[in-house]
Amino acid sequence: MTRILITGGAGMVGRALARALPSEDVTVTDLAQTGLPGDLPFRRMDVTGGDPDRVIGELRPHVVVHLASIVTPPPGMTREQAFAVDVTGTRNVLAACLKHGVKRLVVTSSGAAYGYHPDNPVPLTEDAPCRGNPEFAYADHKRQVEEMLAQARRDHPELEQVVLRVGTVLGAGTDNQITALFRRPKLLAIRDSDSPFVFIWTEDLARILQRAATTGPAGIFNVAGDGWLSVTELAAMLGKPVLHLPAFALKAALAVAHPLGLSQYGPEQVRFLQYRPVLSNDRLKSVFGYVPEKTSAQVFDLWRREAGL
Repeated sequence: MTRILITGGAGMVGRALARALPSEDVTVTDLAQTGLPGDLPFRRMDVTGGDPDRVIGELRPHVVVHLASIVTPPPGMTREQAFAVDVTGTRNVLAACLKHGVKRLVVTSSGAAYGYHPDNPVPLTEDAPCRGNPEFAYADHKRQVEEMLAQARRDHPELEQVVLRVGTVLGAGTDNQITALFRRPKLLAIRDSDSPFVFIWTEDLARILQRAATTGPAGIFNVAGDGWLSVTELAAMLGKPVLHLPAFALKAALAVAHPLGLSQYGPEQVRFLQYRPVLSNDRLKSVFGYVPEKTSAQVFDLWRREAGL
């Protein structure tokens, strides 16, 4: 497997992966070439339309690494627009791979696909069902993507799949809705809930994707560093206090604040802090054959220092 095409390659992870692969073997696609080296083979691709069929049909890659996804919606983006990228875009890429004889499809799913549920085992293994949450667009979309990929594995076993259920990605310059929580003067925690976080280093994820696109085995793998951290532990590392609130009180406050535009979050976001999926990486290490260089604690400490916190 030599010719590799990356969708969503202008993002943080895509750039790291492109650096890790031989430039003569890889083509990066995205809506724009922003942030990518000028000498790297690039094709514009909008996954929401006919571009995947056209570009994959022209380039005939052996492997497609599908990274295009809406993790942090920009201001003004609707759920329908995010769905078009996350779900419709994956369907278009999958269809093009099947039509044009791609040998392997690597997809970055998410631990969010398991959903934020009180009965999630700790830690979660790859055998746990992907239940998502209808109220969380990203988790719901990833659930639908997982169901789509599972059907394709049954109907088209000739297309190898590597599905990576990724924890929270942190690296130099990471700035998103999750890191915004860590920049607050006080960290918010739900009373009687650890609100655990698992992290994976950007460079670790790039190496995992490199292996997935080349010599690694097919299959489904959780991607996280060893261990997990509660909000209290994160606050201690940041030297910040923790504001512990009862779940009902926070839901009531957000139910008032969100309609008034005082908060971007609604009451459904309380589950996001209460029942975060904790990912087991045993299969990543024992079957996929990769041991993350940094633990969850080391990844967070690296991000904290680089962010000046």
